[in-house]
Amino acid sequence: MPEDREPATITPYRDGPLVVRGDFRLVDADGVEIDPGRDTVALCRCGKSGLKPFCDGSHKRAGFSAPSAPRSARPSTRLAALSDGADDDRGGPTEG
Repeated sequence: MPEDREPATITPYRDGPLVVRGDFRLVDADGVEIDPGRDTVALCRCGKSGLKPFCDGSHKRAGFSAPSAPRSARPSTRLAALSDGADDDRGGPTEG
């Protein structure tokens, strides 16, 4: 990370996106880098955005509801299951 850039932070917004700020890389499931064109991005977590992985505000129309704080302090084994193509929390299979 260049010395003049802040480390990445990810902030979940209540009933909204994940906002990523700082020095980060965004890659798709195949490892191909996605250039967001900026140092701060809002990532969709409702699953309804037409600009995935970026947020387009669809969570408001969809009535998406999620807290800003995680349910537990530690990531669960659910993350490993999702990376293996298991069903995600929206009820459909993940791509993998």
